[in-house]
Amino acid sequence: MDEILGRRVPYSQEAEQAILGSMLIDPACIPDVVNNVRGAEFYIDVNRDIFDTMYAMFAMGARIDPVTVLDEMRTRKCWKENSQQYLLELMDVTPTAANVLQYCAIVRDRALLRELGSAASEISEQVYQEAGQGQQVLELAERKVYALRKESTTGGLVSMTHVLQDVLSQISQAAANGSQLPGISTGLADIDECLQGLGDGDFVLIASRPGMGKTSIALNIAVNAAKSSGKTVAIFSLEMSRQQLVLRMLSSESHIDLYQLNQGRLNTEEWGKLAEAAGALSKVDIRLDDNPTMTVADMAAQCRRIEDLGLVVVDYLQLMQSAGSGNSWANESRTQAVSDISRMMKVTAKELGVPIVCMSQLSRANEARQNKRPMLSDLRESGSIEQDADAVIGLYREGYYDRECEDPNSAEAIILKNRHGRVGTVYLRWIPEYTTYVNDERRHDEDGY
Repeated sequence: MDEILGRRVPYSQEAEQAILGSMLIDPACIPDVVNNVRGAEFYIDVNRDIFDTMYAMFAMGARIDPVTVLDEMRTRKCWKENSQQYLLELMDVTPTAANVLQYCAIVRDRALLRELGSAASEISEQVYQEAGQGQQVLELAERKVYALRKESTTGGLVSMTHVLQDVLSQISQAAANGSQLPGISTGLADIDECLQGLGDGDFVLIASRPGMGKTSIALNIAVNAAKSSGKTVAIFSLEMSRQQLVLRMLSSESHIDLYQLNQGRLNTEEWGKLAEAAGALSKVDIRLDDNPTMTVADMAAQCRRIEDLGLVVVDYLQLMQSAGSGNSWANESRTQAVSDISRMMKVTAKELGVPIVCMSQLSRANEARQNKRPMLSDLRESGSIEQDADAVIGLYREGYYDRECEDPNSAEAIILKNRHGRVGTVYLRWIPEYTTYVNDERRHDEDGY
């Protein structure tokens, strides 16, 4: 098509050849090359075959020179009659391996232009075929451009050699970090120990009955994540206004009674503590959206525009409008709608590469039992929620059901599901005047994780 229209496909034969020549001339540059360019970014087939061959050899720790590469090409069945001569030509046409990163940048840039052209063509085709509503086509366009911005793809088969390199790097990084959490800290030590922090692409569900403190623990996690990671945290609240959320965060941060704070009944010392808390919160990048008609597509579109996103918090799942189209509950069953939203949440977490922590309501089923601690089956309109979530945490306070109990502010975070580790009970302490959860001095139970 491009040839028919007289358009030249963006690529640089010289830069592609110079990368391969540099790898042959100076194998010491190969680690830099494989960290800066991918085989799929080579436009010329023979160049891509040679790069993939050397990449596989590098991953296996094999020695790389023209002879070994030629032999490996025979094994991989990408050898041709002129392969030996071409490898020698690659070394001859390469001026120096010192500029290999500049060659990589050229190849990457041309590949990005090709991908942009492909995305633009697909979007244009959707528009002129009227293949969907305008909002749906816009969502498609944003997804494609976001994937390109992240230099990632939204699917397709990838060689295990490439994935192995990523996993080995991840393991090496974990070893270098020692006791440091691989994910973002929640600020609650025992939950962190169980979940190993909030991992990239994780969909974490925190569920309880109304009034148990879901929003409070969500805000605790959000503030701590923003402080510990230095990244942007996005909070989407479908129940409370921005002002109410910030009041709660100020109360928790300053240790001032929320009721007094709301009434403005503060003494001189408390005004000082409030100013200090406001200063601390103003130093972190937390962004708030209180649109009660939010959809997952709306949320994803906003998150894609955030450069250094670290965490997304949603309060809460059952209030969110149905998948992408914004349909109301009346148009479909609640269970199916919530299932669709849950699935989209997981897909969005994976696409954004950040954890999404989502609050969820529990049904009344637990209240009919003598032991009212939450179970996975108690998730309201559960559908596929428990299947999509990487971790499910149920909040429980005896004092919620019995105010005369021995310790009404003792709380339990029950890890009901955990793809990254064991399940069990974590003890927390609820501080109602500050509407916050804190670590409990007791450790997890022996039968837990």
